[in-house]
Amino acid sequence: MRVSARWMRGGTSKCWVFDAADLDETGFSADAALPRIFGSPDLRQLDGVGGATSTTSKALIVERGDGSDIDVSYTFAQVGIEEAKVDWGSNCGNCSAAVGLFALESGWVPLRPGATEVRTYNTNTGQVIIQTIPTPGARLPDDPQELIPGTVFTGHGVELGFVSPEGKTTGVLLPTGAPVSEFAVAEGRTVRASLVDAGAPLVMVDAESFGLAPQDYAVWAGLVSERLSELDGIRRAAAVRMGLAETPEAAERAIPKVGVVSGSPDGEADLQVLMLSMGRPHPAMPITGSVGVTVAARTPGTTVAESLGGVVGEELRIRIPVGVLSTFTADRPEGRAVGVRRTARTLAEAQLLVPDGHLERAAEAMSAGAAS
Repeated sequence: MRVSARWMRGGTSKCWVFDAADLDETGFSADAALPRIFGSPDLRQLDGVGGATSTTSKALIVERGDGSDIDVSYTFAQVGIEEAKVDWGSNCGNCSAAVGLFALESGWVPLRPGATEVRTYNTNTGQVIIQTIPTPGARLPDDPQELIPGTVFTGHGVELGFVSPEGKTTGVLLPTGAPVSEFAVAEGRTVRASLVDAGAPLVMVDAESFGLAPQDYAVWAGLVSERLSELDGIRRAAAVRMGLAETPEAAERAIPKVGVVSGSPDGEADLQVLMLSMGRPHPAMPITGSVGVTVAARTPGTTVAESLGGVVGEELRIRIPVGVLSTFTADRPEGRAVGVRRTARTLAEAQLLVPDGHLERAAEAMSAGAAS
């Protein structure tokens, strides 16, 4: 069986982009097809197109808009690596940056002089994201020169504006009703965290209560790696408090996202954040996480606002492992937009080859697992 797909970089992630109609033609559900296409379960994803890391085992399923206010609808899939499972519970802001470029390259949206706006809708979260891409002379540049932290090569600039991102998953910005919650961890210690739903459900742990000094940010990733089980325990307990799972064991791996935050000891950034992705320190930062952090910075009493310790302007500078990420807040006719600037580039157009029998067995295995 052949499946058409486009391989794209969005921000600091890579994803395979599928037209929904092409994926439907396989005759198999995306839950069965995607793990086999990506080569899961296998830590190396050797017999598939996955990149064997959480930031490169991702897919987008896109559909052209119906001519109303939305140009492109898309669904994000986090494809498991060690297990043949797809997580549909969240969006990926980095991969989202590929959607607008896909639409322009596919001719779904006419190019305009200067810059072209693409209105996208994420079905996972019910989020409208306005994407603005430079198109000088009503053309996409042959050699785009935009560069962002965490990437080595340039791409097309993409400004992502998440319109009114609060409460898209749980219905409210603060699902527990309180800006800060406390969690018991090992040896009777208590950790403070804010449970916030903006961009994605987030658990933002106060770094100092977790035992991380702001001046030691350069080694946070190593220190956190030794205590991943504690952070995952906090994350799973938070999932229950946020109404995302009935028990800690039932919590999804992708949501809520968890990170640690502190103020910045120098003037180069306002905050410093280390996020986790699928249980490991994120090499950069989930863009949906940066949206949530930006909203939390404007919400009195949260761990993020306390770390900031001051008034937030239109721009917020967040230190992440690969540099400083800047987010913005702007008023639009549709509502307040919170966003960030990313880059995107198409890497390849492909026909993915998967034996029919493999897909049939994947579908049978999934049905057997659901029945048990």
